[in-house]
Amino acid sequence: MIGIAYAADAAQAGHKLSFWQEPETWLAVAFLIFIGLLARPVWKKATTALDSRAAQIEAELEEARKLREEAQAMLASYQRKQRDAAKEAQAIITHAEEEAKRITANAEKALVETLKRRETLTTDKIAQAQAKAVQEVKAEAVEIALAATEQLLKDRLDEAKADALVDAAVQDLPARLR
Repeated sequence: MIGIAYAADAAQAGHKLSFWQEPETWLAVAFLIFIGLLARPVWKKATTALDSRAAQIEAELEEARKLREEAQAMLASYQRKQRDAAKEAQAIITHAEEEAKRITANAEKALVETLKRRETLTTDKIAQAQAKAVQEVKAEAVEIALAATEQLLKDRLDEAKADALVDAAVQDLPARLR
C-alpha cells in the first residue's frame, strides 16, 4: 500500500517513477510469486492425475493384450480341435468305407458259397431222382420180365417139368443160403 500511495504522490508531482516503483511491476511480481506458490501443488496434482491416467491406460492396454492373447490361444485351440475333428471324421469315413468293402466282399463270398451249396444240393437231388428213376425202371423191367417169364413158363412148361424144376431149386436152396 505504501508503494501505491508513494506512486500516486509521485504521479501527482509529475515525476516519472523508476521500474521498481511502478505499481504494475509489483503487481506482476506478486502475480509471479502467487503463480509460483500455486504452480508446485497444481503441477503435482496435474502430474499425479496424468500419471494415474497413464497407469490406468497402461493397465487397460495390458488387459487388452491379455485378452488378445487369450483370444488367440482360444482361436488356436478351436482351430486345432477343428483339425482334429476333421481328421477323426475322415478316419471314420475311411473306416466305414473299408468296413463296407469288407462286408460287401463277405456277402459276395457268402452268396457264392450259398449258390455252390444249392447247386451241389440240386445236383445231388437230381442224381438221387435219376437213381430212383433208374431203380424204378429196373424194378418195373424186372416185374415185366418176371410176368413175361411166368407167362412163358405157363404156356410152354407142363406140370411134370415144372415139378422137376421146383425140386431141383429146393435141393439147390441150402447151397445158395450159405
